[in-house]
This record gives sequence, C-alpha cells and structure tokens, in this order.
Amino acid sequence: MKLLPKIVACLAAIVALAAAPAAFAQMKFAVVDVQRAVMENEDGLRAQATLKKHFDKRQQELDKKQTELQKERDQLEKQQKTMSPEAFEKKAAEWQQKMLELQTTFVEYNKELQQKQNELTQPIYTKVTTVLRKIATQEGYDAILEKATVPYVRDNLDLTDRVIKTYNGMTGSGSPSK
Repeated sequence: MKLLPKIVACLAAIVALAAAPAAFAQMKFAVVDVQRAVMENEDGLRAQATLKKHFDKRQQELDKKQTELQKERDQLEKQQKTMSPEAFEKKAAEWQQKMLELQTTFVEYNKELQQKQNELTQPIYTKVTTVLRKIATQEGYDAILEKATVPYVRDNLDLTDRVIKTYNGMTGSGSPSK
C-alpha cells in the first residue's frame, strides 16, 4: 500500500516532464539589441551628438595640454647639457608633475563623460523598456531577450528595428502612439 503513492508521484512526474517540452514549445520569444534600440532612436541620436560635442571639447583641451607638455619635454632635453644636474632634475620633476596632472584630468574627463552618457541615456532606456513591455503584452511574448546573449536567433524574431520605430512614434506624454 505504501508503494501506490510513490507510483502515483512517479507517474505525475513523468507526465509533467513529458508536458514540459510541449509547454516550452508554446512559449513565444523574441530578441532585441537594447544598446542599438537606445542609441539609434531619435533621442539616442541627439544624446550621441551631445556627447560627441562634450567629448570633442574635452579632447581638444587634452590634446592642447599634451602638445604643450611634449614641447616642454623636447625643450628640456635640448637644455639638459647646458643645465646643472640639480636644475635639470628640478625641471624634470616639474614636468612629471604636470604629466601626472594631465593623466588625472584625463581620468576625470572619462568619468565625467561616462556620467553624462548615463544621465542622457537612462531616460531613453526606460522608454525603450516601456516599448518592449507594450509589444510583449500586445503580442503575447513570454520573454524578450537581449540579442547579444543569444547564440542564434532567426532574423524575424529580432524586434530592434520595430522598437526603434515605435519609440520614435511616442508622443511627448511618454506613451507610445499607435
């Protein structure tokens, strides 16, 4: 008599396992390149242009400082033979300090640029996620996966272009237009 519950449980497990592939086969999946969807919609392109202006300005500043330091270094090397060792060491230490300051500025600019990028793209990412939820709900997708994490997917399951188009059709109120 104790064997009967075990047999019933075993049969239930077999039925569940047999049904699992069928249930999985009925699930609906799609993929999206989130990075592309964020950066290639109208807001993303504007954000990229803003970031480029910001980056170009900072890059010009760094290039100017680097050119100045290179000239100082060349001049220091030319004057080395006419300077006392102490004077040369002092000038070399000053030059190294300036180079260190330039490297610190470079790191600060990179952090600033990353922060600016996050600031500009986070609202866009949020809206892209809203578009994805709307598409998933309307069309019955069980999951929309990041395209980069999927080794293979049919082209017709990639929703990226559609997400971009839907995003671009959104009204100012933040709700996608139909």
